[in-house]
Amino acid sequence: MIVAPAHDPLWTRDAIRRLEADFCRSADTHLIRVELAATPGITLYLKDESVHPSGSLKHRLARSLILYALCSGWVGPSTTLVEATSGSTAVSEAYFARLIGLPFIAVVPHGIASAKIDAIRFEGGRVHFVDDPRDVYAAAQRLADDSGGHYLDQFTYAERATDWRGNNNIAESIFAQMAKEDAPEPTWIVCGAGTGGTSATLGRFIRYGRHTTRLCVADPEASVFHRHYADRTIRTVDECASCIEGIGRPRVEPSFIPAVIDRMIAVRDADSIGAMRAIGARLGRPVGGSTGTNIAACETLIGEMAAAGQQGSVVTILCDSGLRYADTYHDDEWLAARGIEWHAAAARVAALVGRPA
Repeated sequence: MIVAPAHDPLWTRDAIRRLEADFCRSADTHLIRVELAATPGITLYLKDESVHPSGSLKHRLARSLILYALCSGWVGPSTTLVEATSGSTAVSEAYFARLIGLPFIAVVPHGIASAKIDAIRFEGGRVHFVDDPRDVYAAAQRLADDSGGHYLDQFTYAERATDWRGNNNIAESIFAQMAKEDAPEPTWIVCGAGTGGTSATLGRFIRYGRHTTRLCVADPEASVFHRHYADRTIRTVDECASCIEGIGRPRVEPSFIPAVIDRMIAVRDADSIGAMRAIGARLGRPVGGSTGTNIAACETLIGEMAAAGQQGSVVTILCDSGLRYADTYHDDEWLAARGIEWHAAAARVAALVGRPA
């Protein structure tokens, strides 16, 4: 249920101005070129979304969701914003809520990275924990109803809040930055799916721009998305037991649009962690687990391209910094306690990108 706030056009215009001013103070994110000694003629690029002010790919989504709510008349000067999340979206939404002077509550499952909780609170947000990750949706709606607030609902609105035709979305940025590269039209773009919003934006933009690029979505093995892609009648799994935060879900989210995706690759957690460690070593800085999932899928695609004698470029997303996961994915004891054997995958990806794991 959406509770209509008191109409205040002056406040809404000023809130939008503040968001636009913040955007104007920010530069575009970097596109990092990674030469692959093992596969001459194929180049990997990383769209580094970790450099946003709120630290992740979700910065773009959070801004779009809040602008969408403002322009739809759902948010006023005293509205509490509420979100169901595994962490990174809430960090970014808390950042923007603080910017326009609104309270923010993140509904998160127990067990997410402690650094994300700290970041939400640093930005002025409150955190409401639930025991079962499947309960985040109902809990967020209930908190919004009880407070007379607004449930931002990234899982429904992610695919429509972002202007997929342009307006400096991630797809437009990637193609503009690739324009002068050796293979400016990527053979593949690879992303993960948490809400489905990024894949929807990329897939629609590729078609709108009449590009030959294909879109691959990397999905944790335990997630429902790749199962639904293969069989549209499958809409839930009993439990999404993956340890990779931010991507993979136990239910097919409303924002997930399978028709714009050309391929999905299911990735084991161990392969995600190994790829994460290897690409972090190659870059000289830690990256997060969802980046590792992307890189693991890139490894598969690049191997297939090389075997077929193809040359070209593959672009994927560096979603966030590994500093958020210092006590989980980057802690060998934490991984060992969960039986995650990541070393073989790390060695394999290190051989691909040209540096030791």
